[in-house]
Amino acid sequence: MLDYGREICGDGRSAMRREWLVTNGIGGFAAGTLAGVNTRRYHGLLIAALDPPVGRSLLVSGLRETVAYAEASYTLAPDAETPAGYLGGVVSVGSPHLLRFHLEGATPSWTYAIEDALLQKRIWMQPGANTTTIMYSLISGALPLKLSAEMWINVRDMHGNTRAGRRRYTVDAVDRGLRLRLNADAAPFYLLSERATVDGRVASRQTPVFLREEHERGLNPIDHEQRGPTFEAILEPGASITLVLTTEADANLDGEAVYAEQRQREDTLIVRSPLRDAPAWIQQLILAADQFIVARAVEGDGDGRSVIAGYPWFGDWGRDTMIALPGLTLATGRRDDAAQILRTFARFVSEGMLPNRFPDSGAAPEYNTADATLWYFEAIRAYHAATGDADLVRDLYPTLREIITWHVEGTRYGIGVDLEDGLLRAGEPGVQLTWMDVKIGDWVVTPRHGKPVEINALWYNALCCMADFARLLGIGHVDVAHNDETILHGTTPETEIERFAQMAARVRESFARFWNDARGCLFDVIDTPEGDDGSVRPNQLFAVSLHHAALDGEQAKAVVDVCARKLLTSAGLRSLAPDDSRYIGVHLGPPASRDAAYHQGTVWTWLIGPFVSAHYRVYGDKAAALRYLDPLRHLLDDGCVGTLGECAHGDPPHCPTAAVAQAWSVAEVLRVFLLLQ
Repeated sequence: MLDYGREICGDGRSAMRREWLVTNGIGGFAAGTLAGVNTRRYHGLLIAALDPPVGRSLLVSGLRETVAYAEASYTLAPDAETPAGYLGGVVSVGSPHLLRFHLEGATPSWTYAIEDALLQKRIWMQPGANTTTIMYSLISGALPLKLSAEMWINVRDMHGNTRAGRRRYTVDAVDRGLRLRLNADAAPFYLLSERATVDGRVASRQTPVFLREEHERGLNPIDHEQRGPTFEAILEPGASITLVLTTEADANLDGEAVYAEQRQREDTLIVRSPLRDAPAWIQQLILAADQFIVARAVEGDGDGRSVIAGYPWFGDWGRDTMIALPGLTLATGRRDDAAQILRTFARFVSEGMLPNRFPDSGAAPEYNTADATLWYFEAIRAYHAATGDADLVRDLYPTLREIITWHVEGTRYGIGVDLEDGLLRAGEPGVQLTWMDVKIGDWVVTPRHGKPVEINALWYNALCCMADFARLLGIGHVDVAHNDETILHGTTPETEIERFAQMAARVRESFARFWNDARGCLFDVIDTPEGDDGSVRPNQLFAVSLHHAALDGEQAKAVVDVCARKLLTSAGLRSLAPDDSRYIGVHLGPPASRDAAYHQGTVWTWLIGPFVSAHYRVYGDKAAALRYLDPLRHLLDDGCVGTLGECAHGDPPHCPTAAVAQAWSVAEVLRVFLLLQ
């Protein structure tokens, strides 16, 4: 379904605006534009996860390919874009030989027309290894074709830029290629091929390159690359040649065999999914979901799993992982991955909290989140509902009980139960604890200190889940926490089922405080230092969309209707209503401008999931709910093709912005599509 001809491939701007992505299941990836011009610091052919799934480093930034056919030579890559004021002025952008780009499953494929010859290039990564495979095939032609592929290298952290200056690489000949190392402390990497000959020279002088997307994001747009080894091969019509870029000395170089395994693996992903018979764009999202599930080994468990929140710059985040888990794993038939993710994160629970994120540097996890832990309960509930696996619930139940106790007694950042009403409060000056988590210097853009609506909807859902889990496991004895009797109006439950059910009933009773009669919907936050916050935001949807809904009846319908009128767009839901004086309709510019707009009107694609769930709950109309998903299929044709990104501008036409591939965006569409089947 994702197939572009000259109308896109021949237009440099259109081809540069669209990106491709391949991943390896351990955090590494390769990415670029359809045009072949790198526009981000995160574009490259080998971005290796040296401490999976983090420690990601750019090793090979790109290729410069030329072909000799008949009596002429042709350059496949277009000229780089260089605006006035950078590197000497404007250079035209164009790719005159690029005839076609399409996805074969999740594998990007380019077709070049060289006189009467057609040359195809495919790029993919081998699962579980920092290995990128590039295969060239001469589909047709009257004569042989000579291919020269010049590697460009740039060893650095993926988030940075390389400064100008001389860098000397150690280059050693190895069987079927070369081993390169920047210095004695750097990890080596390999450029290999079974059939190509190689010139191992590496230039010491660097070449500056302009990165358009970094310029538009207000960041340093100048990086420096070095010309590296050149591979050459003669291709006969119908033949193929494979280049391998890898950190593995023994990488498999049989491109055709590896590619056959890749396609078989993708076929298996589709076949085992409950959505195997869904429309083509949903099947494409099943393949996109695979890109986010990664290995994360923990002590004593080499089979740990986690979720990369988004590409190209996110690592694995607790909140994103738990929100995305049902869609990425349960809607795709990946029960074992779901269980491993849930068990892995249990190992990181601290003071009753799941980590917010694991830094890409490999530093200790951060725990500044009020909602990731509560989403954990919903993820476990969804897992049990899909699999019937009571053993996992039994194994994790002590951890879940401990989490509840910490929340009752109080944990980090003022997160704890208010004894007056049983609701959950959260927040301290200078921290941001909900998913609306931007902080610019000392300015927390949306602090939401007090009792956020979705936190308490999640708290109610978690308590109901605990009552269900206790009932499932036949838990009889109750271990009353210090503050339980006050929260429960002085009553003493006899079983854990009763304990959690009574706590949930108290929250449900107090949740009425969120009703904002003046606006006919829910307050976003109550009991803030400035009073109750009546901002119309999408957070109120969770009071209707979660499995155990804190709101029902006419009020639930009113919440859905308000969100439909003020927040719904073709790309997801706005984070703030346009009639609010703080609304910002575009997400552009340097970091401070983008961060200020991030949760003040910017559209978030993942929010279509709770909206559709809530709409279906109050209206019961599957066809109507499905119609809200349909516009999102067009997003797969723009941005990063074949997947869904993080955000879009609040103002029409809602062009994509922020991260180009986001786990919870893909996951929520899959989850609700399955729900509506």
